[in-house]
Amino acid sequence: MSANGKADTTILVVDDTAASRYALGAVLRRDGHRVILAASAGEALLELDARHRAGDLPDVALIDVGLPDMSGFELCRRLKESPQTAVVPVVHFSAARVAPADRCRGLDAGGEAYLTVPAEPEEIQAVIRAVARGARHRSDAEAEAGHLTRLAETILDVQSARCPRELADAAAAGTDRLTRGPAAAFILGEDGAMHRGLSRRRATISLPDDGAHEAVARLVLRIMSGHVGVRSTFAPAPLWPPGFFHAEPGSAAPDGARLALARSREGCAPVCLATPSYAQAPAPGTGRLVGRLAHATALAAERLLMYEMERHIALTLQRSFLPAHVPQVPGTEVVVRYEPASRDTEIGGDFYAALPTSAGVLTAIGDVVGHSLDAATVMVEIRHALRAYCVDEPDPRVLAHRLDKMLQRYHPDVTATLCLALVDPATGRTRVSNAGHIPPLIVSDDGVATYLEASGPLLGLGLERPTPTETVLLPTDRLLMVTDGLIETRGTDLAVSMEHLRVAAAESPLGVTALCDTLLACFGHDRDDDIALLVLGLTGNP
Repeated sequence: MSANGKADTTILVVDDTAASRYALGAVLRRDGHRVILAASAGEALLELDARHRAGDLPDVALIDVGLPDMSGFELCRRLKESPQTAVVPVVHFSAARVAPADRCRGLDAGGEAYLTVPAEPEEIQAVIRAVARGARHRSDAEAEAGHLTRLAETILDVQSARCPRELADAAAAGTDRLTRGPAAAFILGEDGAMHRGLSRRRATISLPDDGAHEAVARLVLRIMSGHVGVRSTFAPAPLWPPGFFHAEPGSAAPDGARLALARSREGCAPVCLATPSYAQAPAPGTGRLVGRLAHATALAAERLLMYEMERHIALTLQRSFLPAHVPQVPGTEVVVRYEPASRDTEIGGDFYAALPTSAGVLTAIGDVVGHSLDAATVMVEIRHALRAYCVDEPDPRVLAHRLDKMLQRYHPDVTATLCLALVDPATGRTRVSNAGHIPPLIVSDDGVATYLEASGPLLGLGLERPTPTETVLLPTDRLLMVTDGLIETRGTDLAVSMEHLRVAAAESPLGVTALCDTLLACFGHDRDDDIALLVLGLTGNP
């Protein structure tokens, strides 16, 4: 602001008459403005081009309508059509062209106001002040809209994070975008774990050590102790550990860090967004925007950390239901694998079993429809019932019939798929009863893989069970049983996915373990459903 309290602005005066040019300049200088003088449209364009490159465009252009090389209207139109100068407001003036049509022409060309001269100095000054004030308000509004757009884009990135580490990275990158400088983000978990993200403009090569992270954690917990919401503060260099930020070329080292901290509610993880503090103050409004981002990050952190905890509990329960190892029956080698859905916190209904019976080893794989604790509960009941039933009667068809009746009686609204295979290790005789599941795949060591023709209705429907399919398993064969989570892909026919599985199994290395690992490597990434595999091979040593 100038000494008289008026805005300190720069005015470009374009007038081919020297006396008028200097008179207007004097009037404007008395009102506290800086003045640039140009005698023609060409001279004005050159001046504006140089000032655009320097980032110092004038606040207002006062343009005479009757210029010798180009009319003031045309000059205004050219300024408004160029992205470089369109923001400069234009005030036309003329002593000769003062009709209403002239005023309309000036406004239609993009001008903000029209003066007829001679005019009182106070009128000229008032018009320039009003136009400059309106331009500042528009500029401030556009800048605020730009800030809010960047904030909205950044919050969208934060809300899209799939884990705390991705969240920290997104928050650091977003803070960098808002402040146009290096940034770091920290999320403290309830177990004391810290998730850290650093922006690309961090401007340092070496990473901070564990001691630096512990110091940040202590500082954040101390500042947010007993507080929720957003807090902004400054951490001087003695409190802020070195290593997170570094002096940029030609700049002084930061004297600390500006912190925006947030916690969604008591007991939830606090977050901290940090930027280096230099001698110059940050751009106006930046702290408010970073505070909003910190709050959005805290809300996302609460959701993600709760998800992580629920997922850990779900997986712990799931693995307790499905042991990683099954009993080994002499003459056979059985390997199992279970992989939970990539993004699912609920317990699934996939299950497997390998049980010794009086007629050989009984292998089973199945899936209770649904993802919930209820589905997992039914899955456990089926596994326990199967273990009990096979003690007296190992025949797969009889077992499938009994399990079907059990579901109808105790869980009439539940259906499940199940495939049972009874293998005699001494002879290789194999009987298979399938209830709506993917049939077993016989994979031989000579690179051939074939699905058994075994089918039947789902469990829980009360329909007749077909006669078991019989085959003879050779010592060079492997019996593969999987749930559809391994291969099922939305938008792809299951038959196509089964063929992909068959080809991959045929080309896999020898051995039951190698087959499991190969198929998981081929198909087991980022799946939306649980995956269970069971592979049985004959060892020839009953």
